[in-house]
Amino acid sequence: MSDEDSIDSRANEALSRAALYLVLLAWVLLGVYILLISQSGDVGAEVLKYFISLEQSGIRYRALLLLGPFVLTIIAYLINEKTKLFRKTHLTEEKLRKRTIELERINLRLMQESKALENAEKQLTRQAFYDALTNLPNRALFMDRLQSSLEQKKRYPNYVFAVLFLDVDRFKVINDGLGHFIGDQLLILISQRLKKCIRNVDTVSRFGGDEFAIFMDDAKGVDQVNNLANRVKDDMRLPFHVSGREIFASVSVGIILSNLRDYSCAEELIRDADIAMYQAKARGKSCHVIFDSSMHAEAETVLWLETDLRRALENNEFVVHYQPIVSVESGRITGFEALMRWQHPDRGLLYPLDFLMVAEETGLIIPIGQWVIREACRQVRLWQDQFTGYRDLTVSVNVSTKVFSQPDFYDVVVDILHDTGLAAGSLRLEIIERMLIDNPEPAAALLKRLQDLRVRIDIDDFGTGYSALNYLRHFPIHGLKIDRSFINALITDKNNAAIVKTIIALSRDLSLDVIAEGIETTEQMEAYKALKGGFAQGFLISRPLEGKGIENMFAQEALHTDI
Repeated sequence: MSDEDSIDSRANEALSRAALYLVLLAWVLLGVYILLISQSGDVGAEVLKYFISLEQSGIRYRALLLLGPFVLTIIAYLINEKTKLFRKTHLTEEKLRKRTIELERINLRLMQESKALENAEKQLTRQAFYDALTNLPNRALFMDRLQSSLEQKKRYPNYVFAVLFLDVDRFKVINDGLGHFIGDQLLILISQRLKKCIRNVDTVSRFGGDEFAIFMDDAKGVDQVNNLANRVKDDMRLPFHVSGREIFASVSVGIILSNLRDYSCAEELIRDADIAMYQAKARGKSCHVIFDSSMHAEAETVLWLETDLRRALENNEFVVHYQPIVSVESGRITGFEALMRWQHPDRGLLYPLDFLMVAEETGLIIPIGQWVIREACRQVRLWQDQFTGYRDLTVSVNVSTKVFSQPDFYDVVVDILHDTGLAAGSLRLEIIERMLIDNPEPAAALLKRLQDLRVRIDIDDFGTGYSALNYLRHFPIHGLKIDRSFINALITDKNNAAIVKTIIALSRDLSLDVIAEGIETTEQMEAYKALKGGFAQGFLISRPLEGKGIENMFAQEALHTDI
């Protein structure tokens, strides 16, 4: 309440009290007068006589005496009502003032809450549409822009845009080798370089993991898109400096132009860009490939092949063919290499080259590879019992990197040998040199356990890989298989002959078996024999055969032995 309001309030209260006192005084005077008259006798007559008297001298005083209390009462009433009205008005104004303050406080709180909600909405929007690590637009925002551009293309047929889908080459090696923190910092630096490569109208997005995408708006043609891809690749080849380390990285780029096909949704564009990116990786990484329709057909073929592979496992469509391995000195069968085939219900007999890559990529090679080992062990154990004089038969099985690297691979081998009854010494597992070099410590530990089990280990395609001869001294290896490429040129190329001779001498010095693959002519066999080669396999001896064919070979060999 203000000072002026307080003074007015006190004045009204005082005036109200004064009026009340004055009214009381008037009524008291009237009462006293009536009391005095009443003492003279007839009160009513005297009072009536007094008030109806027409004497001019006393009429004003009589009227004042009679009407004064009534008039003062009315005046006092009006003053009191005014005081009440003032009090009510004052209270109303006070309530209004307090209510106004309260409303202002509520309004301020609402403004604060609105600001907080606005900030929260912005934060949620950023979380929904931007990558937390790189601050780039994420997949959702990129796909939204891509879909909008497709709608624009429907309205303006000449409008062309492009999508570049990028994958960081060998990022898993960097992430696993240097740690996730270094990997994350590298992704941040990559995102910064990508932003510098594009125009203001373009968009770069992180799709997740080590995958990025660039939207090129209003592309003027293939040359412009190629220039952007080359600029990106060149910038990525420069070293990255992360936490005091110098890291080199590269990207594989798949490109799709919107006018190549009639696309109805953004997902189709990303699908084809992804297909092109994998084509770039297959061509050696750090390159870019523009999508064409044949790639989609190939991708569909791979998809159907994967589906068929899964069905083949369920329907037992895989078969094993066996190629004999003979002693060069005696010509006698000492063992077999188990070779997987797929008896496809529609496409006929398929060889590993037709489906092995898909099996590797999908991980189906693991159950397929384990099935081949089991089937080969079962069959050879039957032949050992069936044919007299072949108790020492061995079976060689190629083991893929994925199968070999499984944590339970040793236990799988133990279970197979136990279930089939094959002696561990009759199983030879063929691995490539890369398995030893990429992960030497785990490989050494597994090979030592297999050696203790008495399973034999051979290096397949020896001489075509790294040929880190030092590893032969430290790993429990039992044999080397000379690749067919050396045998094919054994007669015509002196250098090849020298390499074969060196491998044979090395095997002899290390007490390893040596097996030549791909012997197809008598001349090759004679030359290999002259170099003191131990074992051989190839079309000259026999093509890979099903079980029935091998049993016929055993019967003929037994017949010749009897003769």
